[in-house]
Amino acid sequence: MINEISQVIFDKKGFNIFAVDVRGVSTLTDYMIIAEGNVDRHVVAIGKEIIDELKDKGERPVYTEGFEEGDWVVIDYGNIMIHLFTPGLREKYQLERLFPQGKVVDVDLKT
Repeated sequence: MINEISQVIFDKKGFNIFAVDVRGVSTLTDYMIIAEGNVDRHVVAIGKEIIDELKDKGERPVYTEGFEEGDWVVIDYGNIMIHLFTPGLREKYQLERLFPQGKVVDVDLKT
């Protein structure tokens, strides 16, 4: 599912896609995907596309937040948590630094 989500982000022109395995490091989730959109509407569009694509595969998020504002959208699938940011907020919060012990996951994107 990590590759599928990352591909959706890439296909919707999202960028700076970062996936990290936080199993054994965090009790919140197993994997985190962090990415950016250009502006709030772009971030929301990416988030909605992820939900639509995974819904077609029988997956539904347990929790979502941020679709109203659009500068930081969180989509939680239990074992995978997705954080979509506008560039300024991603730089401000630097979630990648929260779990330095996590293992970076190589995603296979088709261009």
